[in-house]
Amino acid sequence: MTDQTKVFSRFIGCDVGKAEIVVFDSHTGLVTTVTNSPKDLARFVASLDATCLVVCETTGGYEAVLLSATVKAHIAAHRADARKVKAFIRSFGILGKSDAIDARALARYGAERQAILSPWQAPAEQQAALQAMVLTRADLVAERVAYRNRLAAPGAGVVQGCIKKLLACFNAQIIDIEAAIGALIRAHQPLDRAAKVLRTIKGIGPHTTAALLGLMPELGKIDRKQVAALAGVAPHPKQSGGHDGYRRVKGGRPEVKRVLFMAAMVAVRYNETFRNFYNHLIANGKKKLVAIIAVMRKMIVTANARLRDALVEA
Repeated sequence: MTDQTKVFSRFIGCDVGKAEIVVFDSHTGLVTTVTNSPKDLARFVASLDATCLVVCETTGGYEAVLLSATVKAHIAAHRADARKVKAFIRSFGILGKSDAIDARALARYGAERQAILSPWQAPAEQQAALQAMVLTRADLVAERVAYRNRLAAPGAGVVQGCIKKLLACFNAQIIDIEAAIGALIRAHQPLDRAAKVLRTIKGIGPHTTAALLGLMPELGKIDRKQVAALAGVAPHPKQSGGHDGYRRVKGGRPEVKRVLFMAAMVAVRYNETFRNFYNHLIANGKKKLVAIIAVMRKMIVTANARLRDALVEA
């Protein structure tokens, strides 16, 4: 959350695009456009002062240059959840969509919610590299699965040779990036220590470990409810009056949810604690998918607790 002793009076809403960023300044009321390049953004950020809070959305990584510029200039910034901002805009009855509308909304979002917004903090170099590697490996694995399915599909004979070459390439690239991920973790003491802690949980293997470390840097630093929400395994109530509807998991980080699902499938077979927990839920009438999600939640909460304890001991 932003520093409670710091009250911002000027809010800069930035609607980020690949080539340009549309900017709304609450102080001047003007909408301007800045090229999404390090040089131009450095010049733009230099025009701001300590009373400013820059607010942008997650935009496929195109916001990285802007956020990097704010860090270097010591200007406070917040990277907002696009879904929350969209709901915020709709709450005013605004149905239109434009870059200027979004920029104004981001500035207003910052003004009204500054006390509860978490400031952007640049990830450590090793953390950023690990995240990039983990996401790239996931993309390669997904492509390999797609081409394997295509190879097995009817009528694939005419392109069989081409697909096999692609699969060989995917296999080689996956092996190389897995080796690079392992080397990075071993070379960085905090990551290596955290990896060893996670591997003590039966069901969490090297790939899940790397994914959790790369995609959830908050692990071990937040509470059980927060970690479950970030992983996308927190049940959300659906209650109105006397009706108490079926609770469902929503949101969170889909990449983390995917690796946790596979880890949970392994854990219910080989980890006695999780297997007993799963069987107990099934015996009480829970659906298998619901029980697996409960195991996923228990796994991430356990991982968070063990890392938290390890950090305290260190």
